[in-house]
Amino acid sequence: MLNLFRSSGPKVSPIAPADAIARAQAGTLTLLDVREVAEVAASGKAKGAVHIPLGLVTVKADPKAPDLDPRLSPDKPVAVYCMMGGRSAKAAEALVAMGYTEVYNLGGLSNWTGAGGAVEKA
Repeated sequence: MLNLFRSSGPKVSPIAPADAIARAQAGTLTLLDVREVAEVAASGKAKGAVHIPLGLVTVKADPKAPDLDPRLSPDKPVAVYCMMGGRSAKAAEALVAMGYTEVYNLGGLSNWTGAGGAVEKA
């Protein structure tokens, strides 16, 4: 029987914004901003976040790719965010599929700033 409620994709956990802030400040969590360049230019990004637009995640975050961003590691926890949470969910699932062991969906940048997270201009 077909189970309509079971997800066939990788499992990604949500993360409380306050937890993401504390872990990012401690250096135990990498923040990944997957918004477009224009969005980041307009509003800035979470302080210390790595910015890779969603369309480039499979190239810049793949541990097997020669263009892997050196700030990313499949062994270090990653929290992904975008503007509202939809693109970050897709990127987080892609990271899990590429072998990242601990991946969270932070949702939108407003979740970060709403919990007191600092923003920096890109």
